[in-house]
Amino acid sequence: MLYLSELLMEHHDLDSFDQLVELINEVKKQERFFRMDVKPPFTDTPENWEDRLEAAFY
Repeated sequence: MLYLSELLMEHHDLDSFDQLVELINEVKKQERFFRMDVKPPFTDTPENWEDRLEAAFY
């Protein structure tokens, strides 16, 4: 299972929400499940961030 918090800790060089979406598109092939256990800390994180990350993963 892929946890958002672990992904953010492993890739602390991310600067934006869009970069996070791109990363999720890359790693989704290696994981079957995705859990959003924290809110992304970026200034450009949209209000519908959960929907956008879920769409990127599935």
